[in-house]
Amino acid sequence: MPLFSSRTSRRPRIAPALDDAELARVLGRLSKRGGSARTADVTLVASLLEETGDDWDRRSHRTSVLAEATADAEIAAAWLGRDPQSADALVFHAWVELARGLRDGHLADAGQLVSQCYRAAELRPDDPLPWVVLLGVARIERYGQNDVNAVWREATGRDRWHREAYLQMLAYLSPEEGGSSAAVLDFVDVVRTRIPANAPCAAVELTAAVRQYQGLLAQGGVRAMTAGQLWDGGQIAAALEQAAALWAKPGFFQHAAAQADLNVLAYALCAAGRAADAHPVFQALEGVVTPWPWNVDGPAVQRFEQHLAKAERGRQGGIGGA
Repeated sequence: MPLFSSRTSRRPRIAPALDDAELARVLGRLSKRGGSARTADVTLVASLLEETGDDWDRRSHRTSVLAEATADAEIAAAWLGRDPQSADALVFHAWVELARGLRDGHLADAGQLVSQCYRAAELRPDDPLPWVVLLGVARIERYGQNDVNAVWREATGRDRWHREAYLQMLAYLSPEEGGSSAAVLDFVDVVRTRIPANAPCAAVELTAAVRQYQGLLAQGGVRAMTAGQLWDGGQIAAALEQAAALWAKPGFFQHAAAQADLNVLAYALCAAGRAADAHPVFQALEGVVTPWPWNVDGPAVQRFEQHLAKAERGRQGGIGGA
């Protein structure tokens, strides 16, 4: 599936499926009837995940998006009830429970969720997704570092550059969830030199930087006023420079959530006062908006459109002002 097409830019909109046309088709056909679950809905989800096979990257993208979209429905429970020995059904049900837990701040039944993940891992030993879900459980339950490291090794041992595994670990280590800025920096320092430039998890360093930047803004006062200096030098500036030079090139990224990472890059360039440099990134996105990081200080699409307009002005004027 090509990342970028020859289509002209479209109006900015939230598109959870990103450029996954099959996933978008399924999302569009799912019932909108709240908690009810039609047999057709279960079949749609089950068939799509089965067709994805062992493409762990795309399977993770599709599973996570579908889990978020159906978190308040009973599709996962209906599927698991119909086929309790299906690894796909077990993983999907676990991810739905995780999505609810991250939204609500607690898990309805952590023990059952963990058991489902272990059972899915037994049924499909090569699959990293049960272990990725367990990393999410670790965030909510605040597992000790040694336990988390063990789960991390299981996940990345099956898919070394699994994007969602890196993002779950980054969130676990973050000060917002009980970790620390030092722990995040240590993690980024360890993985920075090992990750290929076009790997699915290549945006982990820039994601950490954007979260740090937004954390400074949230503190207000002097820290907020000087937050922009974060992009001015050192390793963060180098990471932003490399990303700006490479990520928006057609074909550079091949992973399923590439457009989500391009949203992070566009935001970071605008935050750094390099709106003109963000213009090719906005072009590559073709209007696809992810809620984060744009929604921190307003509606995501509105903030995206505002920065897109600045990028257009900056390109026309030959300047990179924010």
